[in-house]
Amino acid sequence: MREKPDRRRIKIEWIADTIENPIHTEVQSDGRIRKWKKIEEEDKFLRVILLEDGETVHNAFFDRSFKGAF
Repeated sequence: MREKPDRRRIKIEWIADTIENPIHTEVQSDGRIRKWKKIEEEDKFLRVILLEDGETVHNAFFDRSFKGAF
């Protein structure tokens, strides 16, 4: 996941902080968990998708369509 050019700049610390301190969380129909947090250094929202166990990171990327907490 981190080898894609657009995701190389995503820091592990940002992923961990998004998991621990999200501004918004949703559970998908398949049980995966989506969490968002604004990354001030990038002025973008990071979306982290966790597997059903709530710990394993499935994906992380800057979400262009997320506009803030609902």
